[in-house]
Amino acid sequence: MKDSANPPSIVFGWRRLYTEACLMHSSIDCIAASECNSQSFWKKSVGRLDHAIVIAGAPGDGRLDLILDTIQKIQQTHLPTQIRNEDGQSHLNDSLLRPREVSLRVNSHHEIPLLSRPPSFSTFQSVSSLSPFVLRGHASHWPAVADGRWSSKSYFKEIAGQGRIVPVEVGADYRTDSWTQKMMDWESFLDYLWPSETGGSSSGEVIYLAQHNLFKQFPELSADIVKPDYVYCSLDPPEFFPHYKPPSNDDQLVSNVWLGPAGTVSPAHTDPYFNVYVQVVGHKTVWLAPPTAQVAMSAFPDPSSSSSSNPAQNHENPSMSNTSRLDIFAASDCDADGMIEFRRDVVPHAMSSVLGPGDMLFFPPGWWHAMRSEAVSFSVSMWF
Repeated sequence: MKDSANPPSIVFGWRRLYTEACLMHSSIDCIAASECNSQSFWKKSVGRLDHAIVIAGAPGDGRLDLILDTIQKIQQTHLPTQIRNEDGQSHLNDSLLRPREVSLRVNSHHEIPLLSRPPSFSTFQSVSSLSPFVLRGHASHWPAVADGRWSSKSYFKEIAGQGRIVPVEVGADYRTDSWTQKMMDWESFLDYLWPSETGGSSSGEVIYLAQHNLFKQFPELSADIVKPDYVYCSLDPPEFFPHYKPPSNDDQLVSNVWLGPAGTVSPAHTDPYFNVYVQVVGHKTVWLAPPTAQVAMSAFPDPSSSSSSNPAQNHENPSMSNTSRLDIFAASDCDADGMIEFRRDVVPHAMSSVLGPGDMLFFPPGWWHAMRSEAVSFSVSMWF
């Protein structure tokens, strides 16, 4: 959202200042406290640098590399990685990865079209704006999938080292007042996803690492995925999304990860970009509906406009107006407000499918989509 009170140059300046302050503070730690043996002290120093990445984006030439190098220096000197067997829980066990029995038709009359073979690059450019599709096993060759490395807690701990922190969502539904966000110790989050036989997390909270560029924090993870050629297409704006613009970064590509336990739900919403979505670990139910379903999706009102029927407006004003108030995964006989119109006008045109490891989903901007993890689930999305 544009902020007239804070022009982009001023916002960048504050982000840059925050980054420099974090770097200077942790650099002073390395100089003035080089003999300190307190792990908590050095983890705090590493966490401060992660704040610069996550909160400010580490702007400035060479700043991200400098931050990552400083983290590595602190870890090598003061926080050596010690990988244990984790009491037999180093890899996700079958009970965590086994999907629940789910209906293939979750408030939908159709299954997402399944292509028998990947379309050529030129074919993709000509048909991609028409409809979503699934390619089973298209990413099975990714090291993250083929080697099973993303189902290993030890691997993730070794890649990151000690003291790292990540942003997580706390709560089952971001539409509720109880939902919040916080920074969490990476190792604690992994322990939450890999619960011990004694029951794992005792808090009972649903914790989700959602829509986060983990590759920026842990660049080594980039070698575990293979971006499909499709994400480098220059696609024309869809008819129903005439104001489409690709991401504004240099690559015109935004890659995020989604790591969460079984039952994690993303409510129905729309995105302003083309999306290639790959399931890496576990299974996830995906529900889709075309942009023509806008009226019956009961979206939250747009505070900037009395009328918001064009999903492209969300590109300029990313408010809750791109999110439905309906519970897509509720029972089909649910009589909540708006469900009668939803069942009448949306369900006949909606489609759903269950994605497994290595499956790739494509859908255009403006399509309504909801996700539900049927087991511990790790996914990668690529907006382009």
